[in-house]
Amino acid sequence: MDHFQFKNGVLHVEDVPLAAIAEAVGTPVYVYSRATLIRHARVFRDGLSALDNPHIAFAVKANPNLAVLKVLGDEGFGADVVSGGELTRALAAGMRAAEVVFSGVGKTHAELIQGIEAGIGQFNLESEEEGYELSVIAHGLGRRVPSALRVNPDVDARTHEKISTGKRENKFGVPLDRAAEIYAALAVLPGLEMRGVAVHIGSQLTELEPLETAFGKVGALIEELRARGCTVTHADLGGGLGVPYRKNEETPTPAEYGAMVARATQGWNVQLMFEPGRVIAGNAGVLLTRVVRTKRSGNGPPFVVVDAAMNDLMRPAMYGAWHDFDAVAPSGERMTAHIVGPICETGDTFAMDREIDALATGDLAVFRTAGAYGATMASSYNSRGFVPEVLVDGDRFAVVADRIDPQAIMDAERVPEWL
Repeated sequence: MDHFQFKNGVLHVEDVPLAAIAEAVGTPVYVYSRATLIRHARVFRDGLSALDNPHIAFAVKANPNLAVLKVLGDEGFGADVVSGGELTRALAAGMRAAEVVFSGVGKTHAELIQGIEAGIGQFNLESEEEGYELSVIAHGLGRRVPSALRVNPDVDARTHEKISTGKRENKFGVPLDRAAEIYAALAVLPGLEMRGVAVHIGSQLTELEPLETAFGKVGALIEELRARGCTVTHADLGGGLGVPYRKNEETPTPAEYGAMVARATQGWNVQLMFEPGRVIAGNAGVLLTRVVRTKRSGNGPPFVVVDAAMNDLMRPAMYGAWHDFDAVAPSGERMTAHIVGPICETGDTFAMDREIDALATGDLAVFRTAGAYGATMASSYNSRGFVPEVLVDGDRFAVVADRIDPQAIMDAERVPEWL
């Protein structure tokens, strides 16, 4: 459930009509619901209620807005970060360093130092080489840092190939057949407190079976590590739980996920860690847009040209992803149309031959389920600016990220005097 509902024929976010936000802030604009963020955070936590003291860290890459992070931090969530910038954001939003897990396959030397000096709770090591580098840095700083080894279980997540991370050919983690050897080698290094293993096989998973298969392999690895005399007190099971992008689409619930995890990890005797992102933020946001004009080309459906574009919401162009598209004030009439943006690319297409609410020039509409991997993936392609972000709480709203216009972007550029 989300808090984007029609009231008196007009789409509201909580108690605020979306038209009021368009009037005050302009379009396009991302709009988030605080109540939905809180509800999803609590439903996810409740889904893990059968587990003993799970650690939940929001995947900051899904939505790094400071206000969103503040809401989730207040709900007791830590942060899963994959860059120094995300670490800085998490801490600025008030999340505790001890609740931060630093993932990511390409942590730089400077980022490793940043994480150590911040006192983060855990590094997820993606390679043997990274472990050796972290050991040298930590030992030189007189520190011993909690670390886990990310393993690649070679499991097909059955999701889009560009967000699959658990197959042998993917860049993430160490091969499962070498994991015990690598873990044992890292465990004796100075500066490292090897305390567990990590796994994450992909994003937008709509089936639990691949996850359960991966967790079974992790459980066997934990047994092997302990047989070697290694200490294993933590297991990071990552995130990836999918959300419904289409009306009436069903995906596994957090309760179903939690029941599977409890079954798959029985007897592990570790603290389990989780990194939900999309399942918390996805349906908590929409991209509000306005129709620029409609146009016809031949005898086919008309093109509905909106002021949002692929630089604002990349997922359809990048993944062929579906986002439900609804009029803010539907008339009850329907039409079949191609929904496109203004960018000079054929790829700037949100949908083809889509049955939608009838729309005309100036009408407002929303791309739903845009709270995750939306604004965070934006660019300034075609010298377009960055759209603002708004957070709604009941009958009030605030701009939580300013619109950055093309002039501001251009002001950061320089033409050398010798040109």
